[in-house]
Amino acid sequence: MIQTLILFDPTAPRASETGPVAAQSALRGLAGATVGFIDNAKPNFNFLADDLAELLQSRYGVAKVLKRRKSSASLPADPAVIAALSLECDVVIAGSGD
Repeated sequence: MIQTLILFDPTAPRASETGPVAAQSALRGLAGATVGFIDNAKPNFNFLADDLAELLQSRYGVAKVLKRRKSSASLPADPAVIAALSLECDVVIAGSGD
């Protein structure tokens, strides 16, 4: 018996992703960029972030890496942390580990 599985993508593009702001703020490359990591406080993400940071700096010329840790995996990141990273970073990676 053949069954059909339908998958839905629950995300929607923000208005700025398709307008002139998105075109102006598109990341053109990683050389000289500042990359941020939001550690979700699960075991082992700190090791992954450390390894990725080293790789991004050595191979792709990332100038600076900032790491911030959430207080708990079950809570969202503090809005102040998100605001600060959005001002300081060219790209931010939110991670999961286990």
